[in-house]
Amino acid sequence: MLLLKKYCLITAGGIIQGFAMAIFLFPHSIPSGGAGGIAVLLNYWFAIPIGFALWLVNFSLLVVAIKWLGNASAMGTMYGITITSLTIYFFQDDMYRPSTYVWFDLLIGSLLLGIGVGLLLRQGVSNGGMGVLALLFATYRNTLPGKPLFFMNGSIFILTALVIDWGIIIKAIISQWVSTKVVDFIYHIKIQPSFNPSFRTRKR
Repeated sequence: MLLLKKYCLITAGGIIQGFAMAIFLFPHSIPSGGAGGIAVLLNYWFAIPIGFALWLVNFSLLVVAIKWLGNASAMGTMYGITITSLTIYFFQDDMYRPSTYVWFDLLIGSLLLGIGVGLLLRQGVSNGGMGVLALLFATYRNTLPGKPLFFMNGSIFILTALVIDWGIIIKAIISQWVSTKVVDFIYHIKIQPSFNPSFRTRKR
């Protein structure tokens, strides 16, 4: 039952993350993170579909880090990555918002991205890409994953800006700042049951 709940939450996190990328961020070439930035570059250079490129990058990084994550976490991460990539595949060609909505899309996309990534990290799985390294850092340093995620993704943003457009880096950094704040909030929030009955024996 706990495993079913875990994978339901991973599914939700993957769908929310993929929806944020496909509908709000990728149409404006705004990378959602390090892996997203590499996927945008692969699409720009080689016309590789973004959903597949993102899956390929994430899978490659996961193989490198699998010995530290452990088999259970690695399987959950691979499942979450696949759900995210499939969500991008199904939505990226069907819906598109005009470029005039870029700042609205940036805000909404970043909030949704942070919720999706936060849900994944709470289940002990990574959202892929630099999230693998951020999860390792958070686990072994006993700290929040948002800050290392922000700085690691920054280097990919600079490369993406150099290749495509320098305006992207400003949007990407703002997106990362908003989404990582949401990630830390979701990751750190304490969830307690709303009803916690206590049974006492009546004295006679």
